[in-house]
Amino acid sequence: MPPGRPHNNFNYEKPADIGRTFLRMKDYFRGEIGLLIGMAVMVVLSSVFSLISPKLQSNAIDIIAGASQGDLMNVLYCLAAVFLASAATGFFQARMSAFLSQNIVGKMRDELFDHIIDLPVGYVDNHSHGDIISRMTNDIDNVSNTISSSLSSLFSSVIMIVGTMVVMLVFCWQLALLSFITVIFTIVVTKVMAGKIRKYSRLKQEGLGALNGVVEETVTGYHTVMAYNYQDDAIAEFNKKSDALRTAGIKANVLSGIMGPIMNTIGNIGFVIIAFFGGLFAIKGIISVGMISAFIVYAKQFSRPIHGLANIYGNLQGALASAERVFGILDEPKEDKSGERDTDGMSGHVSFKHVNFSYVPGKQVLYDFNLEIPPCKKIALVGATGCGKTTVVNLLLRFYRPDSGSIEIDGVDISDIDANDLRNNMSIVLQDTVLFADTVRHNIKYASDTVTDEQMYKAIEISHCDRMIETLPEGIDTKLSLSSSNISQGQMQLLAIARAFASDPSILILDEATSNVDTRTEKQIQDAMAKAMAERTSIVIAHRLSTIQDADQIIVMDKGHIVETGTHEELLAAKGKYSELYMRQFAGFNT
Repeated sequence: MPPGRPHNNFNYEKPADIGRTFLRMKDYFRGEIGLLIGMAVMVVLSSVFSLISPKLQSNAIDIIAGASQGDLMNVLYCLAAVFLASAATGFFQARMSAFLSQNIVGKMRDELFDHIIDLPVGYVDNHSHGDIISRMTNDIDNVSNTISSSLSSLFSSVIMIVGTMVVMLVFCWQLALLSFITVIFTIVVTKVMAGKIRKYSRLKQEGLGALNGVVEETVTGYHTVMAYNYQDDAIAEFNKKSDALRTAGIKANVLSGIMGPIMNTIGNIGFVIIAFFGGLFAIKGIISVGMISAFIVYAKQFSRPIHGLANIYGNLQGALASAERVFGILDEPKEDKSGERDTDGMSGHVSFKHVNFSYVPGKQVLYDFNLEIPPCKKIALVGATGCGKTTVVNLLLRFYRPDSGSIEIDGVDISDIDANDLRNNMSIVLQDTVLFADTVRHNIKYASDTVTDEQMYKAIEISHCDRMIETLPEGIDTKLSLSSSNISQGQMQLLAIARAFASDPSILILDEATSNVDTRTEKQIQDAMAKAMAERTSIVIAHRLSTIQDADQIIVMDKGHIVETGTHEELLAAKGKYSELYMRQFAGFNT
């Protein structure tokens, strides 16, 4: 099997190439111009209403105070209309943001899943499955949340800052300049605090991931923990990760908690400045009392988005980093499945000719591998773990390409055969059985869209699934749970065998296919499979040598080489590697 090289990366809050990622994200917005324009209009209207309302409040106060003349009720009606209009624009803005975000991430999600399905097996083997899933779920969600909230907030904040500044300078530039003093403090504090909060929030998330990993390993391997009395060590490891999470969590929460009071204090200082100097200007007749009230509201409207921009900037960076991780998979080349030759009338004559192969350069797995498998013959591959048995199957299925040499079926190099067509003529049963959260019927027919009910029931009979299926609550229409937890491992393997036979393949591959069934059922399946295998080429990978004694030819492998070939009797008589393996098993040792 190929060596796994997982590379989990929790620290990806900043994209490596912001410009390139931003330009790629623009492509997803091109089909949403209408929503973007509509959202921008709503943001502008909402900002305009927010800028108008303090002035109307100022007019109302001046009328009440007798500083100006006018109809108070008309002003109040206008103020109420502005508030209602502001609420309406906010509602439509939120709806458009939601539609925009879901439309964009829907495109990204579909494109990503379609691409993952067509990735080479080698990519999936050599990357953490959790990391791939995280890009499909967490990273996509991060982009969605940022588009739905931060994007509109960014437009709104910029408009409010510029608009408020202009209005304040127009109404009273002296008081406006004095109000801007607190803005400097707000910017400095926000920059310093936001950086520290992001730092400890990241450490908190890393700690949470590590803690979840310990809990998952302990729960999943609970029997092993108990059997080896590892409870104390597990508790110590949990406490270590928990303490690290608690420390980071306290710092992150404390910093987040004091951010608000600090901003409020700076805001209150600004109110004091406005009230004091505004009072002096009112006494001198420069501004009215109502204008002081308006300036207090404008000052709050001015400082709030400045504070929010730091968070928005961080969210946008995180979203671009998440998008970059998604693009990282999309940039991976798809599997080359091309081939001009078809498999019509395939007899199943397989030839490996001088094949050399390595998963990792410099660490060769197969050396000058030569093998002839005649049509409708049963060939068994045996040998110690890591000798290259499964690699032979991976190469035959075109999951990987040989470094040199060729693999032929009926005299045609498999690199010239369309990969989908090639695999449609093969079926494989793995030791680690995978069934899907669907009905038993769907899982058996999963092998091919063309499987008929007659073929399905014949496969069920051959694999001795019939009695097992009858005991299920809804028979063949029983829905399997996630990870097939509502049936046993042996039952899962029987269904996998039925699935392999249902498509009536030219080449059948069995990798320890009966390792999870009892001895009696295994003998029944072998007897039934012997008849089915007589009609097709069969490649069997086995550790239990008792299961392949009837093979037409047994291939003994060791460190990527074929060291012996022959029938069971011939290899025993030769007293070589196979005889040694067989005698060890016969003596009760595990190989």
